Amino acid sequence: MQLTQVLVSVLVAATATAARIPGVYRKPVAAILHARDSYDGSHPNATLPRLEPLKYVNTSRLRVAYYEAGPPNGTVVLLLHGWPYDIHSYVEVAPALVAQGYRVVAPYLRGNGPTTFLRTDTFRSGEQAALGSDVIELLDALEIPRAIFAGYDWGGRGANVAAALWPERCLGLVSVNSYLIQNLTAAWTPLDANIEAGFWYFYYFLTPRGEAALAVHPKDIARVVWTRNSPQWNYTEAELDRAAETFVNPDYISIVTHVYRHRLLYAPGDPDYTHLEEALLKQPPIPVPAVTLDGLADGNFPATDGSSSAKLFSGPRVHHRIERAGHNLPQERPDAFVEAVLEVAKLANVTV
Repeated sequence: MQLTQVLVSVLVAATATAARIPGVYRKPVAAILHARDSYDGSHPNATLPRLEPLKYVNTSRLRVAYYEAGPPNGTVVLLLHGWPYDIHSYVEVAPALVAQGYRVVAPYLRGNGPTTFLRTDTFRSGEQAALGSDVIELLDALEIPRAIFAGYDWGGRGANVAAALWPERCLGLVSVNSYLIQNLTAAWTPLDANIEAGFWYFYYFLTPRGEAALAVHPKDIARVVWTRNSPQWNYTEAELDRAAETFVNPDYISIVTHVYRHRLLYAPGDPDYTHLEEALLKQPPIPVPAVTLDGLADGNFPATDGSSSAKLFSGPRVHHRIERAGHNLPQERPDAFVEAVLEVAKLANVTV
């Protein structure tokens, strides 16, 4: 039997028997929940710019909080943040695109900030199929036929998934670190030891100890990740405080831990996304125009020349290596990110 078939069987079986899986799948204990719920967030510098006011819209599962600006009839650019960051990764990108005539939409991802689930019995999934499906459901809820998808980290992965599986909804893609659809057939294949060291939290979140740390020390975890991922980024305490507000969410712990447990095949997925995960196991190419970016100062994701992922982009694609940029590229080099959006619009023959 092919490894892909084995993985599909494992994921389906794990989903069907999730209730019987011990240890890492259990819900946080009462002490963890209390610590999470009593964490009152941070108090950012009142003068720090913010993407406000927020709007809200319901999808089939979520009440999505999002920032929107620009002309109602303008070409839409969907700006998708990563972890442990928030929509303020685009605090300079958004107004710059609006000034160019674009309509920007920057949502908080599931489990982050004011975005919440509509029902208590919905599977709290962080798998890549869920992130991609959320992109399409948000477009549907806002009655947006097509948009440019732009993102990094979790948000970039959701953008990649949506562009690959629903290309008719994507005008063009801007993706930091190129092709971000996880190859779960290689989930247990080790990487270079230096890269693995930077993925410490993948394994930490498999444990009750790591789960508890997300409840008690979410900002401290973010500080370590920010510093490791972007060693040349001189972020301020106020910027970290502002982002830490997004960690105060009733499902933050559940979503974060599921992202990494599912990625490492230690947790089942939501049965509703099984067909999408099966499609993603095939590593579908992205057929839409794409501009991909690698930060030359990314502390844990070494910059490439784009050639290793070229076969996974079947449409026109341009790749750039960005100086003085780490993993949170749109916040560290907003000028380069804006230029990438403008470039992919040209590749797609999009007029504002």
